[in-house]
Amino acid sequence: MASKAKPAAGQAATAADHQPWQKSYPAGLSWTAEFQPGLVHSLLDEAVERYGPRSCTYFEGQNLSYEEIGALSDRAAKGLMALGVREGVRVGLLLPNSPTYLIYFFGILKAGGTVVNFNPLYSVEELAFQVRDSSTEIMVTLDLHVLFEKVEPLLADGTLGKAVVADFAALLPKFKQIGLKLTRKVRRANLGRSPQRRKIVLERDLLANNGRFVRPKVKPDAVAVLQYTGGTTGTPKGAMLSHANIFINTAQVRMWGQRPPEAFDKILGVLPLFHVFAMTTVMTFGVASGMQIILMPKFELAQTLKLIGKLNPTVMPGVPTLFQALLHHRKIDSYDLSSLQFCISGGAALPMEVKKGFEKLIGGSLVEGYGLSETSPVATCNPFDAHKDGSIGLPLPRTEITIRSLENPENEMPLGEPGEICIAGPQVMSGYWNKADETSAAFVGRYFRSGDVGYMDEEGFIFIVDRIKDMINSAGFKVYPRRIEDALYEHPAVAECCVVGIADSYRGEAPKAYIRLHEGRTETAGDLMAFLRPKLSKLELPTAIEFRDELPKTMIGKLSKKALRSEAEA
Repeated sequence: MASKAKPAAGQAATAADHQPWQKSYPAGLSWTAEFQPGLVHSLLDEAVERYGPRSCTYFEGQNLSYEEIGALSDRAAKGLMALGVREGVRVGLLLPNSPTYLIYFFGILKAGGTVVNFNPLYSVEELAFQVRDSSTEIMVTLDLHVLFEKVEPLLADGTLGKAVVADFAALLPKFKQIGLKLTRKVRRANLGRSPQRRKIVLERDLLANNGRFVRPKVKPDAVAVLQYTGGTTGTPKGAMLSHANIFINTAQVRMWGQRPPEAFDKILGVLPLFHVFAMTTVMTFGVASGMQIILMPKFELAQTLKLIGKLNPTVMPGVPTLFQALLHHRKIDSYDLSSLQFCISGGAALPMEVKKGFEKLIGGSLVEGYGLSETSPVATCNPFDAHKDGSIGLPLPRTEITIRSLENPENEMPLGEPGEICIAGPQVMSGYWNKADETSAAFVGRYFRSGDVGYMDEEGFIFIVDRIKDMINSAGFKVYPRRIEDALYEHPAVAECCVVGIADSYRGEAPKAYIRLHEGRTETAGDLMAFLRPKLSKLELPTAIEFRDELPKTMIGKLSKKALRSEAEA
């Protein structure tokens, strides 16, 4: 049984009493706009009707139209229903970015099932935990050895019932299929020799049908996706995202973008679709808008630059490290990025020098937004014509933000005062899968507690101070790593930096900075400390600075404080 829905409203003051963001809203947008809930797969159905022959996906040189993706997802749905998929059955996707992801994401939903996203970089143990916790019955993957070698042991011990395995070569144009066979650069799984052959369903067999089936009656409040997140505790939990959550968040993002209906946009899918950020801002947003979705199986800097020049995408969501890598490429002046009209940054703080430098480079807009797995994910975004430096923007239409006391979340903080960012809106999850206690703790009244510390200014713009779990308790005072990082990014030699708390015999905890310098820079720790002293208090000054050639990153390219903390503890 899933955990109960989020708690009813409590006694805390509601954001409806005070909504300063409304006076700052972009021209042509209304915060009070109405949204009707719908089914996520209807976005593809409507796109097939409206855009039929238009290219839906571009992958490794091959285009598939909206009609083709729609028909394949219908056949996938019928094949999955023959395997027993219906409402309540959870089907996993262990896939890199590819048309296969879209086909089965929408196919699972059309069959009435629930999508469970899995990170292809997970270890077997991590996959096993999530499969068991979510009660995933079927896993969809590719016949790449690097993926199937993780699925096979889960079939062997009964953790998984079946695996649907798609043919990677079939995703490629003919000349690349031949090259794949000749060069053998990509190792393929030998499915015929697998001891688990009886539990493997080949994609060609699953899709061997006419795609006609009786659509199950699914309600918008049914769980469409279980999106796993560590949240503020680090324990993986499945955020239950309903059809209505994702459907409306897609509509909110489309409304915020204000793209003309006649525009044929192309969106560059560098971020992994199994992560909620790309799932909505690349896939469902792209499909609902009739965009060509340019899919990259993984981020490669040179390939990204070539694709932008060749295919001229107009939209690109990304994380700050992506925009930073593009901006500081040593031969960036030889590439044309002018097709990019608007880009959205999320997942981490966007340094102002990166924002301004990238906007100058492309001649378009780069704005910072904010969200979480639990909010499907987008909750706030900066207006494209009125970005506030350092802000995560304004609440999306029908989204309410309230800042609550860190000591007592029942109390709302005055404007300008920091507290926990709490969110209510139609995109907020119903709760965590099978975790009633964690669900209850994650809400104050009807507001989801983000775990982020921030404040709201007089115009309704929201600013993040830091993650609650990243705060450093130094001699009894709260030290925010983000403030130190912002100061470091002002130094022209700093390419990337990450500050974490380390054990300190005198203060209890103290900040340590990990830094990657721009190529050719030779600054020392002493140089950076001299730069920081006028900007920070004594407690905020790092007790140590360590230079690295590379800093660890998460699956979507965010700098990983967790990895650095683990190193320091070890």
